[in-house]
Amino acid sequence: MRPQQAPAMGGSEWAMLLALSLLWGGSFFFFKVLVNELPPFTVVLGRVGFAALALNLFLLLRRDPMVRSLPWGAFAVMGLLNNIIPFSLIVWGEIHISSGLASILNATTPIFGVLVAHVLTQNERLTWPRGVGVLCGFLGVAVLIGPAALAGLGAGDVAGEAACLLAAISYAFAGIYGRRFKGIPPLKVATGQITASTILLLPVAALTDRFWTLPMPSPAAWASFAAIALLCTAMAYMLYFRILATAGATNLLLVTFLLPISALLLGSMFLGEHIAPRAFAGMALIGLGLAAIDGRLLRFSGMWARTRALPSSRKRRAG
Repeated sequence: MRPQQAPAMGGSEWAMLLALSLLWGGSFFFFKVLVNELPPFTVVLGRVGFAALALNLFLLLRRDPMVRSLPWGAFAVMGLLNNIIPFSLIVWGEIHISSGLASILNATTPIFGVLVAHVLTQNERLTWPRGVGVLCGFLGVAVLIGPAALAGLGAGDVAGEAACLLAAISYAFAGIYGRRFKGIPPLKVATGQITASTILLLPVAALTDRFWTLPMPSPAAWASFAAIALLCTAMAYMLYFRILATAGATNLLLVTFLLPISALLLGSMFLGEHIAPRAFAGMALIGLGLAAIDGRLLRFSGMWARTRALPSSRKRRAG
């Protein structure tokens, strides 16, 4: 019996992955703004709560509301793995470590993703090109962020670093678990998991943070809530589940390699930040890793080898 072939990435999937990286790249900045004013569970509740409200209103306007016959239990599990656990861990971790180091640790998601997919799936098994590609991508992120962030690894708050790693592991399991939603429109899956996350998180935030007693957030915090809920969550998860349905979990998790590139380019374009020369080396490594994981590098090397061998084979036929 031949093994099932891993899903491929076409042009539309790469475009959606890039768009998703741009949307999620901003979430680290908005988290940093919000965590300066509000406790972690309240920040996460605001993110998923406002996103759930927006998506449900959108479905109501389309006269296509969520119904009880949908798999709400599965939505709840997905919400735990993909929202509540990783969001809370990252927000808490960024209180104790730098956002640069948090980005590097978050970029371990595809490493955990290929390992989890190898064990739990039949058509996304670990191969040498995929493994080498993941390592190249991770090294590229480390080079891109720079040695200053890596210097803090192990020297600062180990609990904060562990929290970001656990978030990456949770994302990896979420990518595999989300495969079960095939046949359900991505908009419905996004709305279901975010709504379930809000319902589950509401009592937790109420007990731990007593958010109704907190001071009124500043206008900057409200603006960050709007951006992180509508763009980085509601819109982003519509793309997330569409990519997952067509390209598979392992390819989807490659977005964490693109997040630092998105943040760097956005900073350069809109904030006038300087791009260091090492950043281009990091981008090149990430590009090499993505090409290896996608299989393009292997196909290109095979074509190049056949082209090199063609003249000698013609000579043998001539002789």
